[in-house]
Amino acid sequence: MKLMQGDCLERMKEIPDGSVDLTVTSPPYDNLRTYNGSLDWGEHVWKPVLQELFRVTKQGGVVVWVVGDATVKGSETGTSFKQALYAMECGFNLHDTMIYAKGGQGATGSNLAYWQDFEYMFVLSKGKPASWNPIEDRKNKVKPSSKLTSQGHRHPDGRTKGKRVIHRKEFGRRFNIWTYHEAGTRTVHSAVFPEQLANDHIISWSNEGDTVLDPFMGSGTTGKMALLNGRDFIGIEKVEEYFNVAKERIEKAEILL
Repeated sequence: MKLMQGDCLERMKEIPDGSVDLTVTSPPYDNLRTYNGSLDWGEHVWKPVLQELFRVTKQGGVVVWVVGDATVKGSETGTSFKQALYAMECGFNLHDTMIYAKGGQGATGSNLAYWQDFEYMFVLSKGKPASWNPIEDRKNKVKPSSKLTSQGHRHPDGRTKGKRVIHRKEFGRRFNIWTYHEAGTRTVHSAVFPEQLANDHIISWSNEGDTVLDPFMGSGTTGKMALLNGRDFIGIEKVEEYFNVAKERIEKAEILL
């Protein structure tokens, strides 16, 4: 485990090339929160951060980038999409665009639009993901072991080929919209995502003994769940108050091992 206090653009230089298996992070997007008055956010920050993430990520490694958009003068900024597209320019694949649905934890938005209750989770991969451990906890509507006939591969002209019989299991693979009804653990930090969200990405995209990074560590949620799942962790946080909270939470997690 390595915890570093300071600007992630400076401290990430200490991380060797191609040494990180998985990053799970939520940057301080679109000036939506002041982060203890320390926020300095814009293209001049997120572009070099994404460049550095590509450098430190192993071939086959994954970055989970959890972001949303502010609404300014009646228009969403679209910054999240700009970041995803720039990550592709850096060399990442946009492996999946997932949704973190907050389950009514406190929606935001304009009085002239439907309440905003989700964030994007861009899954960026450096080549084909080396680790893929799908979570299968979605209860199927069809009885287990029931035989279903698949229509097979569908061609552009509408024809199908390769019908086969499927034996349905009780639980199937999740869809890519993940709903968490519980908010993150309350700390001095103003933007904590649920521990289960970090947990589920960690077990999906990495294996025991892998190295997990969070360059915007905040109160240490990713670090705590990485250690509890047998991963090594590197965390960087600029704000001293948040760093100390994260350090305490992560050290308590170590005691549980």
